[in-house]
Amino acid sequence: MELFEVIRKRRSIRKYQPREVEDEKLQKVLDAAHLAPSAKNIQPWKVIVVEDKKLREGLAKSAYGQEHLSQAPYVIVMCVNEKECYQQHGDYMTSFAVDGAIFIDHLTLAACAEGLGTCWIAKFNETEVKKLLNIPAPYRVVAMTPLGYPQEEGKDKGRKPLSEILDKDTWGNKLRIG
Repeated sequence: MELFEVIRKRRSIRKYQPREVEDEKLQKVLDAAHLAPSAKNIQPWKVIVVEDKKLREGLAKSAYGQEHLSQAPYVIVMCVNEKECYQQHGDYMTSFAVDGAIFIDHLTLAACAEGLGTCWIAKFNETEVKKLLNIPAPYRVVAMTPLGYPQEEGKDKGRKPLSEILDKDTWGNKLRIG
């Protein structure tokens, strides 16, 4: 699938087929995510690929009942070493959330290209997730996503027009393109 087609096609999937993901596809998706850039190329992440059903059910519970986490054959849990990011950037701004987000975005696009579904999950009880998966400090859980074959296509919820979100040179000076 061509890149722009993948970007247009990717949707949040909340229903998954009870079908295993082939190891080769999982590897391709993880390889693509691994190529994600990070601030100063620190690559401060640790990724947990959760396959165990009881753990996936626990993750769904920690995400306030988002059951699609337990239905997909995998849940990808993105952890980032917050301390490592602070050491590199100081108090000005830490990149841990941004670095983790870029990794997950690469993963969701690669999954879509392979015919797999994902759903970005950022609403969860981090303390519960860390306890369930034995995640040590100073790692933070940035996001999770189920990964599997979609049972149905996600809905296109539309986007704001570019004219509402693009300015040129200064705030409020609308960029006129096309």
